[in-house]
Amino acid sequence: MVEDKDPVESAIDKLKPVLSKLSFGAIAGYTSGYATKKIGKAAAFVAGVGFIIFQSLAVAGYIDIDWLKIKEDAVKSIDTDGDGELTVKDVKNYWRKFKTIMTSKLPDAGGFSLGFLYGVRHG
Repeated sequence: MVEDKDPVESAIDKLKPVLSKLSFGAIAGYTSGYATKKIGKAAAFVAGVGFIIFQSLAVAGYIDIDWLKIKEDAVKSIDTDGDGELTVKDVKNYWRKFKTIMTSKLPDAGGFSLGFLYGVRHG
């Protein structure tokens, strides 16, 4: 009697060339990217609900909000190059800082960035 291969075993055999090249850094990157996207979605939800509440209260006359001051303060606090604007350069600076922290003493850290991108995409 010939034993049929389990579907998972068949998939593993087909993916063997890819799986053998996965590094610990790539897996750490994927899981970090996945988690980052989930956390980002939750933070966006909370920020959106907060905006809806505060803007509704402002329109109803209960509170006054100086959105321009809030924007200026927010930009000032996250602008990394001091040019007064949020630009691609700022995002790259934050990415470099994040990557430095995440790959510090990480074995096979070279695959972290690619894994992170896949994790964000699939998260």
